[in-house]
Parts: sequence; C-alpha cells; structure tokens
Amino acid sequence: MSRISRYRVAFTTIVVREILRFSRIWVQTILPPAITTALYFIIFGTLIGDRIGEMDGYRYKDFIVPGLILMAVITHSYANVVSSFYHSKYQHHVEELLVSPVPNWIILLGYVTGGVARGLVVGVVVTLVSFFFTDLHIVNYPLTLLVVVLTSILFATGGFINAIFANSFDDISVIPVFVLTPLTYLGGVFYSIDMLPQFWQDVSLANPVLYMINAFRYAMLGVSDIQPGVALALIAGFVLLLGAVALWLLKKGVGIKS
Repeated sequence: MSRISRYRVAFTTIVVREILRFSRIWVQTILPPAITTALYFIIFGTLIGDRIGEMDGYRYKDFIVPGLILMAVITHSYANVVSSFYHSKYQHHVEELLVSPVPNWIILLGYVTGGVARGLVVGVVVTLVSFFFTDLHIVNYPLTLLVVVLTSILFATGGFINAIFANSFDDISVIPVFVLTPLTYLGGVFYSIDMLPQFWQDVSLANPVLYMINAFRYAMLGVSDIQPGVALALIAGFVLLLGAVALWLLKKGVGIKS
C-alpha cells in the first residue's frame, strides 16, 4: 500500500468513526440544540423581541439567527473533539494511533474533520428550526459557508488542545463553561455592540468570538459591527495558530506520553 493510500485509509477511518460516534447518540448530540434554539426564539425572539423592535434594519428575531446558528456550531464542534480525543486518551486508544505509521497531521485532521461534521450537522438543524420562526434570506451563500467552516475548524482544533491537556473528565468541561459560554454570550449574539457605551464597545473588541459572529451575520444578513475582511483574517489566523500548537503538542507528546 502506498503512503498516500495509507494516509487516506487512516484519515477516513478516524472521520467515519467520529461521525458514527455522534450520529448513534443523536438524541444527545443533535436534538438538544434544536430544542434549545426553539426556546431562544420563543423567549428572546418572540416574547422579548417584539418589544425591542428592529435592530440594524432587521426584526430582532431575524437579527439573532446568525448568532444562534454559530453559537451551536461553536459549542458542538468543540465538544465533539474534546470528548472524543480525551476518551481515546482515557481508554489508551491514542497509543495505537501514535505508534502507527500515520503522521500527526493526519490524526489532527481526522479528529477536527469529525468535529466540523458535527458542527455543520447541528448548524443545519438549527437553521431549519429558524425557518419556523423567521423569514431567513441569506445574502451571500459562499461567504456564509466559508465563515461557518473556518469557525468550526477553529473550535474543533481548540477542543483537541483542551483534550491533550485534560487529566480528568472535569477538565474537558472547564473551558466550555468558564470560557466559551461567556465569550459567546458576550460576542454579540443577542445585541449589536453599537448599543453599548464606548468603553464597553472597546472591551468587546477584545472578544474574538465577536468577530466570528459578526462575520457570519454579515454573510447572512449583510450587516456587521466589524469589518468583514478583518474578521475573516482573524479567524484564519487563529486557525493556523491553533493548528500549529496542536501539531507541536502531539509531536512533543504533551499529556499523552508518560
């Protein structure tokens, strides 16, 4: 078997395993974000949104759609990889990968692709749910896909790094609870930063999730608090940075080799 064929088999095996892993328990991985999104629309979009009125020229329930979709993609891309790779460490399956004639970048790419697959599936489900509550019309389909894929790759890679450092099941929940959730909710999902005082607008600009949500909102609705080019460059830069860090950690065996 040639090297390319060997790499293709290894990559495909990891990806198929990851997809089967989350699809078999779809009640836990796919259904909850659909229910959560419906509740967001009922509470924030309808009950509260009707009192808020329009935001950036859109009904409030339409304005929050991109943020809700991307929030679900971020959460589930991250969760899929961090839980899967940590389980491989915990059950000592990862040693089989490390001693196999497969380069580290194939291992990383396989896990990240699995996380992206779950993120995109959840994103599609949340989008379908939004059709029941809004009149969604996407402005730029290619840009919408580009932003959601890059963001999913970014957080899937972040989940991989979290799993490398994790020493217990509690460790894989610390980052989502104390870092991802605050950054996401304060990233402009439910509001435009133009509503904030100047000081808090400046503080918000330090939140990287703000750029991702605004890039996605620009792609879907055509409005943004951030320059789309700047947001895309930031996302791509973080993808390259975290990818390099993840590969370096795998090479050094941090959290894996005793």
